[in-house]
Amino acid sequence: MQNDKLYLQHCINLALKGAGNVAPNPMVGCVIVHHNSIIGEGFHAKYGEAHAEVNAIQSVKDLSLLPESTVYVSLEPCNHYGKTPPCSDLLIKNKIKRVVIGCVDSFHKVDGKGIEKLKEAGIDVEFNVLEQESRLLNKRFFTVHERNRPYIILKWAETKNGFISRNLEDITSKEQNWISGAESKIYTHQMRANEQAILVGTQTVKIDNPELTTREVAGKNPLRMVIDKNLVLKKESKIFNQQANTLIFNLLKNDAKENIEWIKFEEKAFFKTLFETLVQKGISSLIVEGGKKTLEEFIAAGLWDEAFVIRGNTEFESGINAPLIDGKLIEQKMLGSDQLNLLVNPNNSYY
Repeated sequence: MQNDKLYLQHCINLALKGAGNVAPNPMVGCVIVHHNSIIGEGFHAKYGEAHAEVNAIQSVKDLSLLPESTVYVSLEPCNHYGKTPPCSDLLIKNKIKRVVIGCVDSFHKVDGKGIEKLKEAGIDVEFNVLEQESRLLNKRFFTVHERNRPYIILKWAETKNGFISRNLEDITSKEQNWISGAESKIYTHQMRANEQAILVGTQTVKIDNPELTTREVAGKNPLRMVIDKNLVLKKESKIFNQQANTLIFNLLKNDAKENIEWIKFEEKAFFKTLFETLVQKGISSLIVEGGKKTLEEFIAAGLWDEAFVIRGNTEFESGINAPLIDGKLIEQKMLGSDQLNLLVNPNNSYY
């Protein structure tokens, strides 16, 4: 059993190599062991391409060893046709002796059916061996299929004395509004590269005029989204440039032009429209980056999973107070002179 856990942990480490490239699919790693020696390994590297089990089997030099081997995989092998054929069929075809699985895949087309098929073929199957670790690996994937919404990450920077921004009139008079340092900026851009979408409110665009791209790091730009109920934002705002696609959630119209899409929602049905839109578009993770009102609406509704709060090494005499949030602190570290606090929602947590 201890060896099983060690090999499955190796699967999880392999799976992480697919981070940022496989969504909305899950990250999966696979290791093939023959008489306590690894003879093959692989991971799901890119959405639409071969799954981890396929890559692992293709890496085995002597396929005659497979009938006496154990396959370790971080997630239940699929049993349906999607972008690729079922991995459970592949394991059966190669007469694998034993399969050890990190956790069950709760996607309705799998959800135990892959395990059942393997058992019916006479394969010795053990599952949920590293269940918590394996589910944590794919917290985004599981949130979509179990809660019908993306995994939601709140993020903001606040001063040492608790302000998220200066007042608009102070910014208009040319007061500097930057709170965090260069290291935090790079960290934030890497966060954007790791997730699929990012959301801000009207005031954030007015005050900060953000581009919401990954300029500081190598990585894909997330899908940009802004809540602009009455379509008051200037078309010259950076969020509407050609660097990434942008969705505008509003009360007035549905439309699309070039890289911009307008999505209409009813006044009291924003979250319903937001989640339905993102799930339909295959978006499994969302960063909510401000401002205060937008963040507080997610907090009040309990619709958040993680919160990244960066406390800068600066103070404002006055300004807009940072949101108040009640979460479980799981990590604290320094980003240059800034302090990062990572909190999780204890009601939603995979930790």
